[in-house]
Amino acid sequence: MLASSSPRRRELLTAAGLAIEIDPADIDERQLPGEPPRAYVERLARAKAATVAARHPGRVIVAADTTVAVDEEILAKPEDAADAARMLTLLSGRSHDVFTGVAVARDGEIQSGVDASVVTMRPIAVDEIDAYIASGEPMDRAGAYAIQGGAASFVTRCDGAFDTVVGLPVVLVRSLLAGFESRR
Repeated sequence: MLASSSPRRRELLTAAGLAIEIDPADIDERQLPGEPPRAYVERLARAKAATVAARHPGRVIVAADTTVAVDEEILAKPEDAADAARMLTLLSGRSHDVFTGVAVARDGEIQSGVDASVVTMRPIAVDEIDAYIASGEPMDRAGAYAIQGGAASFVTRCDGAFDTVVGLPVVLVRSLLAGFESRR
């Protein structure tokens, strides 16, 4: 079961040949004071997995959380168009980190990990940023962009797993699931 309503995560799991059901977790996603990005996404993934696992005893739950970070500043989902423009301007012409935390839970047991990729963007003109924001795509995305969508033309390089940037590193998911299967 997937503890997320993200169509991107559902597509990645389905493409990996995993049958899934959806039950999103609703948790407080605010960053704790001084919390680094890697710890932040792992904590949220674990909280989501635990929340949904409590509703489904005996079921294996997969949860994830993704964030973009520049110089340790977390760029979560933008609050509004101005915030999206601020984020995209900050990302323009430079590299940034993308962290995705994954947790797998069943009956009180949780295994988790984090995968990271580095994405480099070309300089993005103000009119390009405005047009991208007008598309609506940035508004529900960490860092205000979707690498698999309209922002693909901004990206010059991705060091690491592409699916980590999309929101679910399938290799890490399979590794965590294998750990659960080996203990059955």
